[in-house]
Amino acid sequence: MSVPVRAPRWVSTRRLLEEKLDNLHNCNNLNHVKQLHAQIIKQDLHNDLYIAPKLVSSLSLCRQMGLAEKVFNYVHDPNVHLYNTLIRACVQNSLNMQAFGVLFEMQKNGLFADNFTYPFLLKACDGKNWLRVVQMIHTQIEKCGFLADIYVPNSLIDSYSKCGVFGVCAARRLFSTMGERDNVTWNSMLSGLMKGGELSEARRLFDEMSEKDMVSWNTMLDGYAKAGEMNMAFELFGKMPERNVVSWSTMVWGYCKDGDMGTAKLLFDRMPVKSLVPWTIIISGYAEKGMANEAMTLYDQMEEAGLKLDDGTVISILAACAQSGLLRLGMKVHASIDRNRFKCSTNVSNALIDMYAKCGSLDKAMSVFNRLLKKDLVSWNAMLQGLAMHGHGEQALKLFSRMKQEGIQPDKITFIGILCACTHAGLVDEGVRYFYAMERDYGILPQVEHYGCMIDLLGRGGRLKEAFRLVHSMPVEPNAIIWGTLLGACRMHNAVELAKEVHDHLIKLEPSDPGNYSMLSNIFAAAGDWDTVANVRHKMRSTGVQKPSGASSIEVDNEVHEFTVLDRLHPKSDKIYQMIDRLSQDLKQVRYVPELSEDIG
Repeated sequence: MSVPVRAPRWVSTRRLLEEKLDNLHNCNNLNHVKQLHAQIIKQDLHNDLYIAPKLVSSLSLCRQMGLAEKVFNYVHDPNVHLYNTLIRACVQNSLNMQAFGVLFEMQKNGLFADNFTYPFLLKACDGKNWLRVVQMIHTQIEKCGFLADIYVPNSLIDSYSKCGVFGVCAARRLFSTMGERDNVTWNSMLSGLMKGGELSEARRLFDEMSEKDMVSWNTMLDGYAKAGEMNMAFELFGKMPERNVVSWSTMVWGYCKDGDMGTAKLLFDRMPVKSLVPWTIIISGYAEKGMANEAMTLYDQMEEAGLKLDDGTVISILAACAQSGLLRLGMKVHASIDRNRFKCSTNVSNALIDMYAKCGSLDKAMSVFNRLLKKDLVSWNAMLQGLAMHGHGEQALKLFSRMKQEGIQPDKITFIGILCACTHAGLVDEGVRYFYAMERDYGILPQVEHYGCMIDLLGRGGRLKEAFRLVHSMPVEPNAIIWGTLLGACRMHNAVELAKEVHDHLIKLEPSDPGNYSMLSNIFAAAGDWDTVANVRHKMRSTGVQKPSGASSIEVDNEVHEFTVLDRLHPKSDKIYQMIDRLSQDLKQVRYVPELSEDIG
């Protein structure tokens, strides 16, 4: 009986390595990249101009720019392709100035930019401040004759469109001179016009297009939705020859933003295919409006549909919870994270800290903060501001000391939290010291927000003249919030004469705001100056605007209830007012007399 013999197999190690290297530029697994890097060095391939760009690209995807630069520096004679790869890696990792440094080094070494170099650099130019840079790059492109490659002018139009109104004008001039245009050209110009708020011009251009693709339709939808023009968006949506998840999601998002949750839900239910994105939009929409039951029901349905959470979904929903104070929904998301063993990135942990802090659950916020191994500046700022806003000023200052001990450099957001902490804790002298230490010790110039915090701090502490001097010493023009804060301090300390002067400044900025008249009237009423109170009331009536009622909200049984003065809209308003009357009777029995101010609102 013959026994089958297995045929011998021979596998080339070099061949296996080549197969792995083929897709190396798409690999974002750091462990795999490091293993391949070791093999590359072992095979003495680190100087190979085919392999080195792939390795730089993969390390860029892994956010390992230090290693990527080392790989680049190992190559004795880098070519333009390798320089372009490093420029692109810098831009992908938001190292924009470093990307231009690579360009200058390339030119110093006698190499010239090609038609790929400038489009990579243009990706770094995002915002009004970059307009001059884009213009200079445009000049270089024309000198080199790269406009003939349609990819290059398309990149220019896209970058110009991100540089504000003047950038959009430059994009239109370039667009009008182009002899050849493809769909990317048209879509980039459409997007730019929409970003610049030129909806009519964008629609005219859209109607001129001979071939509209899905991007064209979705660009128009997105522009209308962001501008709040949902009637126009719905009309266009109805004309679409076909729709994808992006089209449906844009419409759902637009109606959520517009506050029309009924239409948003109707469109969401009619979606033929639902990815994680529309689920995130609709749940966040309900959460932002404080509609906890609807948001939680949809969240349960999303989990039942088998969709796995990602960072974007978790952060969006938690941000909505933080905005409206929906602690229960936030806790539900946190429970899902723990149950599914979801790997929390620093950004997700920061969103949890922010949500718990803003919802008043400081113990849970601190628990997440203390368990976070890789804290960044956002982590510290979120926890510090949470402590500050809930009156735990001294704890916030201790956290700031701990932050400095761990070598974390504060930024302007940190100092807003510090100054608020001092305000709520009544630590006036400490707040003044921190304010003047900003520029002296940390090189941070105080912004209008910091001055607002200082005016509030000094005002609450009764140091009104000092607050007034600080307002006049501001390097920028004080806004209505600054003067309003100072007027509030005048009311707190019955500073009638100073209040008149502050009010004069405030009226120039907000002549029709009834709240300013109301506060001034209360100040004169407290001083017993009833003639002036009558005069202020007359001026207020002459503006034709009434002071809006203040509102309070509370979450009960997963639902946020909002109340205003003399509100009768709540379905249980009769029982609520019965309870208020009963409480008033109980307070009278113990002879409690509340401090009431004359309020004309």
